[in-house]
Amino acid sequence: MIANKRGVFSMEFAELYQKAVEVLNPRQVSGDVETGGVAAALVTDKGNVYRGVCIDTACSLGFCAEHAAIAAMFTAGENRVEKIVAVGWDKRVMAPCGRCREFLMQLGNPDAQVLVAEDTVVKVKDLLPYYWTGDNQ
Repeated sequence: MIANKRGVFSMEFAELYQKAVEVLNPRQVSGDVETGGVAAALVTDKGNVYRGVCIDTACSLGFCAEHAAIAAMFTAGENRVEKIVAVGWDKRVMAPCGRCREFLMQLGNPDAQVLVAEDTVVKVKDLLPYYWTGDNQ
């Protein structure tokens, strides 16, 4: 970890990736629900890590691992993502889907860093270069 401009320690992506891998646990919950096939980990501006897993349902009521990690962050009273990574069941880094990109952008930190491939980090705003509103640019 290294100190960022706020004096808070910032986690490196290699460590954040490991935090996500630790919660991977693909399994069938019922005939209609699978979970744990994708895991995400994020670090906030305060240096805290939150993790989540996806929930896939037969009728599309589930949600992505990034959403679960962000919900855990909100539950803990925080709201600023600095870095985020998602990994699939095969432990490969996954870029966020369109819904997750939109959600991350709406959180209000367009400079949050996203690991989109093993050696590629981009800012949220670069995942949505023609964003629909000027509020978050």
